[in-house]
Amino acid sequence: MASEEPQLPNPRVGVAAVVFNDQGQVLIGKRKGSHGAGTLQFPGGHLEHGEEPLDCAVREMLEETGLDVRAVRLVTVTNDVFVGDLKHYITLFALCTMEDPSAEPNITEPEKCEMWAWWDWERLFGGRETGKVEDVPLFLPVANLLKQFGNVKELKEKFQ
Repeated sequence: MASEEPQLPNPRVGVAAVVFNDQGQVLIGKRKGSHGAGTLQFPGGHLEHGEEPLDCAVREMLEETGLDVRAVRLVTVTNDVFVGDLKHYITLFALCTMEDPSAEPNITEPEKCEMWAWWDWERLFGGRETGKVEDVPLFLPVANLLKQFGNVKELKEKFQ
């Protein structure tokens, strides 16, 4: 009797919203309560049926942080296979601008996010090789994003 292969779930689409404050820092959060708990991430979530990716970025940013943003464009894509969780995502990274560049994020979904903070790209890029920044792991899509770039200058230029 031949053994059957386990049925693996189909890949899902995630959208990460990348936004900067008036100091040129990027918004980073710490996940909790779901896969990737304890990792650093951008605001974002699942693309809903029939939803445009840029609309998803705006919706997720508002839901998770209370920030009102405008999605400018899709910047890049990562292929993220969470081996231990049997999850597979295609993550779209959307560049967003804040309607009020001095606005501050709120933790509007405390069951999903521990904190929001503004970071310089250099600090985040410091985790490119290890997958961690200051002993805090990066969420797989963020780690895969950083691996696409040879240096922080390339990364910054991509998100201008």
